[in-house]
Amino acid sequence: MAFSDLPPEWWPFSASATAIIGIITLYFITYQLCSRKIDPREPPVIAPIIPVVGHVLGMALLGGRYIKNLGIRHRNLPIFTLPVPGSRIYIVADPSLAAAVQRASKVLSFTPIVPDITERVLGLDKPSMEITRKNLDPGPGEERGFLANIQDMVYQWLGPGDYLTELSLDAATEMRDEIAACTISSTTPTDLLSWVRHLVTASTATYLYGPQNPIAVDPSLETAFWDFDHGLGSLLMNIFPSVTAKKAYQGREKLCAALYTYLSQNLHKTGSKIVQKRVDIALEYGWTLPAMAREELSFLFAGIVNATTSTFWILLYLYADPTLLATVRKEVEAVLERPDSENGKARLRIADLRDNCPVLVAVYRECLRLGSDTYSTRLVKEDYLLANQYFLKKNGVVQIAGGVIHADSRIWGDDVEEFNPKRFLDRQDGNAGAGGKAKQNNSFHPAAFRAFGGGKTLCPGRHFAMNEILAFIALVVLQFDIKPAHGDKIEVPRKNDGVLPVHILEPVRPVEVLISRREDEIARDAQDVEFII
Repeated sequence: MAFSDLPPEWWPFSASATAIIGIITLYFITYQLCSRKIDPREPPVIAPIIPVVGHVLGMALLGGRYIKNLGIRHRNLPIFTLPVPGSRIYIVADPSLAAAVQRASKVLSFTPIVPDITERVLGLDKPSMEITRKNLDPGPGEERGFLANIQDMVYQWLGPGDYLTELSLDAATEMRDEIAACTISSTTPTDLLSWVRHLVTASTATYLYGPQNPIAVDPSLETAFWDFDHGLGSLLMNIFPSVTAKKAYQGREKLCAALYTYLSQNLHKTGSKIVQKRVDIALEYGWTLPAMAREELSFLFAGIVNATTSTFWILLYLYADPTLLATVRKEVEAVLERPDSENGKARLRIADLRDNCPVLVAVYRECLRLGSDTYSTRLVKEDYLLANQYFLKKNGVVQIAGGVIHADSRIWGDDVEEFNPKRFLDRQDGNAGAGGKAKQNNSFHPAAFRAFGGGKTLCPGRHFAMNEILAFIALVVLQFDIKPAHGDKIEVPRKNDGVLPVHILEPVRPVEVLISRREDEIARDAQDVEFII
């Protein structure tokens, strides 16, 4: 009997009920398909609530918070799979597996992803992308392309050595002068983040690109820079960016035009040696000046953003806790070499800040842990069995989830969500400010602290960043008092984790404070302190 011969009453449901049943059936079928492993050894699959596109929508709407929440809810999974249209994302939430990913750099590589990201974010043209993609990820003995050479140079120059010393001293001296010259009103509320942004942006542009850098020539470009930063996620989407990411797009184009003028006038020769070397390498590979201007924007970005937000959080947590501030100020004063004559200068050794101010360093590390939800991303270049256990499919993406690892109470303790720098101090001597000498604690798994990434993509500027930030903090705690603009206590807002975590996260709201200069002898000495290594 054909279905057409059945009487109408054979199907008891209405047309609308039939449609609902069909939709529910389709949902469960697609949900089950999304839940399937493509190999029995693939990491556990977390299917999206909205089949196929749910994870992509979650990341687009909730930013870094989406994957962080997934990782926390599935804390028992050291690695899990997110099915997305046309690919798989493997989320690594365990330090030992993160270390295994880092060791497998030939198969799990960040380098193949770089061209697509830079093309979208910087707006590079096709000829420049062809140069970038050539000999992109060479093996031993193979010809090295532009990207490989410039990365080698940056890692070499910013590693421990003479140039790191030179650049660190230049940065500290420029920050000293910028801080000494800043105008403040002790009765007018100041947005702390904006204050730090200006000081770091202006000083970084000068020590990297010289006194005639674009931001010094046109201070309005400082606003353009932060417009660009705050729209990076939309630029990465690359859907009509001049419309969907208008402020970021316009900020980028203003900065690139100014950097083009800077390069065309050979002003880079007045800048730092590392910038001059970057320009030489780009010219060697045939980059045009307009493209080089866009490439230099990426270096300026790297020099400013993390230093700014890290410094902000360190200052905020210090001045929100008078006891902690007093301890850190005492540490810094103890390593400050006072002038030995009436006309002499005080001296501050950067190595002393790093090696002999353990509470300051603990605060630095704890702020990076709390503020850094960044991912270390790798492309799976071929089918691979991670740690001889987990199957990763070719062309999938591996993300080491810093936000998940930094929020793991099994690593950091039950107070993982709280600011507690003592976790980075030796348990026996970590009574910060209450007695004996505190010591730094490095007992955590080396891959658990994700602020600078790890493995082949470990941040080349991590040594410099620490020198720069500690010097900045020392200058501020010696010279300034910072009080709440409202109420009797500085409140610490939560971080804004609803955005793409491309750098240390900013707060969800401004923090208004009253800033005033200290008038004691040490504060006056610090205004003209001589930095040494």
